[in-house]
Amino acid sequence: MLKEKKLVSLLFETTSDYETNLQTLLDLVAKTPKNSIIVAPEVCLTGYDYENFQKMVDFSQIALEKLLKASKERTLILTMIQKDKNDIKNFAFVFHNGEIIRKQPKVKLFKFGEEHKYMASGKEEDIEIFEIDGIKFGILICFELRFKNFWQKLEGADIIAVPSWWGILREQNYKILTTALAIMNQCYVIASDSQNSICTRASGIINPFGKELRNEGENILSLDFDKKEIQKMRRYMDVGIN
Repeated sequence: MLKEKKLVSLLFETTSDYETNLQTLLDLVAKTPKNSIIVAPEVCLTGYDYENFQKMVDFSQIALEKLLKASKERTLILTMIQKDKNDIKNFAFVFHNGEIIRKQPKVKLFKFGEEHKYMASGKEEDIEIFEIDGIKFGILICFELRFKNFWQKLEGADIIAVPSWWGILREQNYKILTTALAIMNQCYVIASDSQNSICTRASGIINPFGKELRNEGENILSLDFDKKEIQKMRRYMDVGIN
């Protein structure tokens, strides 16, 4: 029997002080119920601080121990920029009950943000469904949300996490795409974008019917996870998702 779980979307500002950002994240995580599934904004600990690139890369290692501790009795999903052999990549980390259970590199880099000049991309096969406690998960990192073939790769997921650093000029795109993803895949979508002024601040949780709840300035938004809602929607509107 699955334990009752809360879906949590975070919204907060990333400052130039990495330690402050980490403490903000840890404080918010500590306020969530046990068994929460928490999604934080993309690169929320450092932002895309290219002027301090090596410092940004190094900080992911510094933060790991505290993030592992914070994930006891919780699942925490966020991205950090980290060295991978001879490359630097933006990885989505999945911390669960004090362990790292998944690292997924960003596959589609955002050229308008010059990500491709600083980082290497992952491979499309890195985007796949994985399972935690009987729940099927998928992750799309920010710009990857725009690629319809990735939606199909995650067909059958119960929850899709979308950690983001999405530009304010495309706020409507972000809201429409995250809601459409939930409707098309008949699943929960947990979207988390930054509260920084250049970003949409449109964090939220969308249910399998497409009902959207947005943080609206709140740092923590939560919703009960109900797998029956997914099953009911897939039976009611049968589009072939098992």
